[in-house]
Formats: sequence, structure tokens, C-alpha cells
Amino acid sequence: MASIKCFSASCWTILVARRISPSTFTPSLLGSVPNSQVITKALLHQDVTAPSCSVDQKKNFLLKTPKGTHDVDPKQMTIREKVFSIILKSFKRHGAEGIDTPVFELKETLTGKYGEDSKLIYDLKDQGGEQLSLRYDLTVPFARYLAMNKISHIKRYQISKVYRRDNPGRGRYREFYQCVNDRRLLYGILATCGVPDDKFRTVSTVIDKMDKISWDKVRREMIEEKDLSPEIVDRLGEYIRLNGGLAVLEHLCNDSLVSQNTMAMEALSDLKLLHSYLEIFGVADKVTFDLGLARGLDYYTGVIYEAVLLRGPEEPHNVPDNDTDKIAGFGSIAAGGRYDDLVGMFDSKGRKVPCVGISIGIERILSMAERKAEESFKNIRTTETQVLVASAQPHYLEERMRLITALWSSGIKAEMLHKKNPKLLSQLQYCEKTGIPLVAIIGEQELRDGVVKLRDVTTREEVNIPREDLIKEIQKRTS
Repeated sequence: MASIKCFSASCWTILVARRISPSTFTPSLLGSVPNSQVITKALLHQDVTAPSCSVDQKKNFLLKTPKGTHDVDPKQMTIREKVFSIILKSFKRHGAEGIDTPVFELKETLTGKYGEDSKLIYDLKDQGGEQLSLRYDLTVPFARYLAMNKISHIKRYQISKVYRRDNPGRGRYREFYQCVNDRRLLYGILATCGVPDDKFRTVSTVIDKMDKISWDKVRREMIEEKDLSPEIVDRLGEYIRLNGGLAVLEHLCNDSLVSQNTMAMEALSDLKLLHSYLEIFGVADKVTFDLGLARGLDYYTGVIYEAVLLRGPEEPHNVPDNDTDKIAGFGSIAAGGRYDDLVGMFDSKGRKVPCVGISIGIERILSMAERKAEESFKNIRTTETQVLVASAQPHYLEERMRLITALWSSGIKAEMLHKKNPKLLSQLQYCEKTGIPLVAIIGEQELRDGVVKLRDVTTREEVNIPREDLIKEIQKRTS
């Protein structure tokens, strides 16, 4: 692009506006732009000078996205934007502020924060003397941000991509369910059952697999790989397979062994307080306390939680006590917890900043939303166009351009076909295909009478609207 010096102002404005995707300029579109010949040659020049591939190279090249990634088509993007809008409104309704952090961090920033999951971090090659890694989550970069900027109070949200060298999972996603535990309670139970302190984290990692594999496999791994005695594991299993409502907390408070552990009792007191708050907010029936919830990340210090999905819409929200089979193994769609010590790891004075947060697994939610949309609707609108500017006769390109400019200037979302003389039928069919509700038609008679023919695509009703009233009429019909 730098070698091209003959752009006029009008050409340059258009090219800059579409710099991200200059190939979207078709020859028919460029034909309506002043000095389009220069732009066309510029784009063609890029194609000609691009590195060429031999026939053998092309045959051997597999055109695909990397494992664990996917493209997003216009229909999926439309659903994405709606889901993001719902989530953003919820964040903002509760007073959250948005921030963003770099997609990569210094490797030492991420090292030692994720336990066994650290092996899933993508490391980058040496970049000018700095060892860098792609961010694994948004929590550790956020803690670094707080420490760098000496922030102790903020209610923030962030919607950004993270990267993990993991095997992508699948599942049929239908209904939400919230599970809650407390790291202190889990560690207290581990101590009560006789698990050595130096094995708390590795054993917690095994417990965290209980939503994916059977208890028998978890038990075998604890005995064979973590070197715990069968007696300790069986005693532990009696606790970590408990789940339910307030009754579970009361049961543990009255347990002769758990009640002697200070850390566990502090956690139970906080969980009972949390339950009282959940009742005030009217969501206690959507929450179960699950002692098998561990969360593998090292930085959690207190309450932890996950939102998972049930097997089907027939499942009730309130899971009965001890009924672990009701919770499906489809994976969580949101998770988080309290991490009071993480910011202090980055602060030169070890300043403690209590934090609590949740991350929403947007990809799994989107997968569910896309499937439901496909089942419910034949056509999903991928644009928000309110009106198509059309002509019934040839040689009215300039008039269509003038009318659409007036509509755009008034904030109306409008389109026109970029062929010079499109057939009226083609223009109407385009509206039906894309879901555009109105067509503004101009021709010889309409120009003579000072009107625009406005057509309702659904009812096919047509009415002549004075040109000066067209914008108000479109706004009235599409509001």
C-alpha cells in the first residue's frame, strides 16, 4: 500500500475505511467510486505480487483452522452479539466497569499460579529479550493490573479471548445449575481425613475430576498415584460426595470430626451466611453445595463455584441432597471464586487485596444458543438493515445513491444492491432472503411526483410517501 501515491482524497477515505478487508470491494462496487481504476489496480497488484505456491505445495496444503479453534459465520456472529449484549447489560446493571489487558503476558507473571494446569499455557518464542506467554485466563492478568496501578477497589468486567493447550470437550447443553464449595472447607476435610498437608493441592486436582470420571477412577488415582491409603480415601469419599442445600451444611457443622477443624468451621460459617444472602436474592433454589467441587487453580482461597448444565429440561433446579447423579458431566459454563492473596504476589510490599470473581464460558453458552436457534428459527437475521433502496427501471444508480445517503444521514440502516441496473425482482428477493422489512422504490414516476414508493416486504403492500416524510415513516414502521 505504501508504494501507491496516486490516491485522491475520495479514494483514500474509502480505502482507509475498509482497510481491514479491502478485498470486499468488488469491481461492480468500485465502478461507482471516483478514481476506482486506481484502487482496482492497487488491489490486483497485491494479488500479482503475493508469494506464489507450486502445484505440489497446494496439493499438500490442508486448509483448516487449528485444533480447538473455529471460524464464526454471520449467523453465529449475530447470536454472539445478542449473548454478549445480555451479559454486558447484566454486568453494567450491577455497576461494573470494563477493562482490557494484553493478550500475552510475561511468562513469569503466569508461572506458578495455576498448579498442574500450568502445562496448558502457550509459551511464545523469545521476543526481544522477554519470555512471553499467551494469557491462560483473565484473573491473573487482572491481579497484575491491580498491583501495577495500586488499585484496591474496583468492580470490573472483561470480555476477551484466552488460550489453553487443552483438548476441547463436547456436550449437550440445556439447563444451568450452580454448585458452591469453599477451599477452606475442602482443605479442612482433607486434614480431618488424614491427608498430609503437602498433598492437599494434588489431591484437590484429582477431586476436581469427579464431574468427568467416576468415583471408582478417582479413588484408584488417589491410591495408586497420590499414595494415599485406602482407609483415608474411603473416609474422604464419604464427605466429598455430599451435595445439597442448607441441610448439608448443618450436617457438617454437627459432624464430630469436621467440627474440630477450625478452617472447616470458618468456611461453613461463611457458606451459611452465603445461603442466607441467596435466599434474600431469591436464587437459593438454584444453588447446591457440592463438597466435590475443588477448582484446580492454585490461587483460590475461599468460596468457589461453578455453573454447570443439567441433562435435560425435565430436571428440577433444586437437586435433592446426596443426589449427585442429577448433575450432568457436560462441563461448566461459568466458574470462579475468592482469591485474596493473588494481587499480593505482584505487589512489592505484599499488599493484600481481597478479590472475588467469576468467568463465563462463553463458547459453551454460544454452542447451546446456536443449536437452539437452529431448532427454533429457519432464518436468523445477520444484519439490522431497515430498508433497501431500490429502483424499478435502469439508469437510476445516482438517484439510489442520493436517497440512501439521506437515509444514512438520518441514522436509518439502509442498503442498496451494488449492481448498476439490478432487476426489481432481484432486489425484492434479496429483501426476503435477508429479512429486510421495507423497500424504498424510486423511478421516473416517483421522481416526477416527488414521492418514494414504500413497500412492506411481508404484506407486499405499497404506498407512495412524500419524499420529505419518508424518514419519519420508516422510523415509525421500524421502531
